[in-house]
Amino acid sequence: MIKTIIIAEGGVNHNGSVEVALKLCDAAKKAGADIIKFQTFRTECNVLEECDWVDYQKENSPDFESHFQMLKSLELTDEEFIRVNKYCNKIGIGFISTPSDAPSLELLVKIGLETMKISSSDVTNIPLLRKIGMLNKEAILSTGMSSLKEVQMAVDELVKSGTAKDKITLLHCHSDYPTKFEDANLKVMLTLKETFGTNVGLSDHSQGIELAIAAAAMGATVIEKHFTLDRRMEGPDQKMSTEPEEFAKLVIAVRNVNMAMGDGVKKISDAEEEIRRIYGKGIVALKPIAKGEVFTEENITVKRPCKGLSVLKWDKVLGKKAKKDFVKDEPIINV
Repeated sequence: MIKTIIIAEGGVNHNGSVEVALKLCDAAKKAGADIIKFQTFRTECNVLEECDWVDYQKENSPDFESHFQMLKSLELTDEEFIRVNKYCNKIGIGFISTPSDAPSLELLVKIGLETMKISSSDVTNIPLLRKIGMLNKEAILSTGMSSLKEVQMAVDELVKSGTAKDKITLLHCHSDYPTKFEDANLKVMLTLKETFGTNVGLSDHSQGIELAIAAAAMGATVIEKHFTLDRRMEGPDQKMSTEPEEFAKLVIAVRNVNMAMGDGVKKISDAEEEIRRIYGKGIVALKPIAKGEVFTEENITVKRPCKGLSVLKWDKVLGKKAKKDFVKDEPIINV
């Protein structure tokens, strides 16, 4: 049975406050997430000051004059990330973060993280891919806004740099926020698995929990979903994030799907045996049958429960002579 790793994508929903980040950790743990994930970046290392807005960010962060200024307000310091990591260890939830630049990667390595999450925006970031590849750690790569050829390049860079292929998980992702159902194209997840032979999963930017449940049924080993304390909070990603109560429902649904998928072996379960005992059908007399009379389709039938010969013996019974008298509905026991 596949147990899907469920990541609560806290992202930048802490709004630059380590105290809010710690509350997100608590809420994610309570909701049943395996991991809480944030984003580690130094704005100056990532964007030019004249970098344009993404529409949904501009709509949800009206108080900032620029994309650069907004990102700057969402940074946590090195010391704050160290604090968050220690807190996650204390409460028993996994902690990972997405490094967007070399200094951020160095920090996460220093902290001791064994899994590196790579953003869709860095699928083509060759220098960063090589630095991560050299670590030979678990690597989770989102593949939004990229072609299959670009994903191939990213996988090749990770492997050539030193990461074992079986440590790579590719997440299907549609980078529009929120993702419309008609754009989700979940079957790409299967294309990634078939093409690259890696573990696959879903980075879900849709509203609701339907896509996460469907991904689990399709064999996702990892699902990440944006997570917030309250969608009414300020911040670029809050409105399209999942609140704790809904996230807890997602966790329960995915766990149920994991169990329901089973091992694929067709067998009679223990729970079915009792039902089979009652519902299994046996051969009975359709009407009174005299000793020596031949069994035919006119004098025998099938009813449940099976108290005599199973219906599987039907062809062996036909044409045989009754060894005793039978009354109507009496099980045919031997022939």
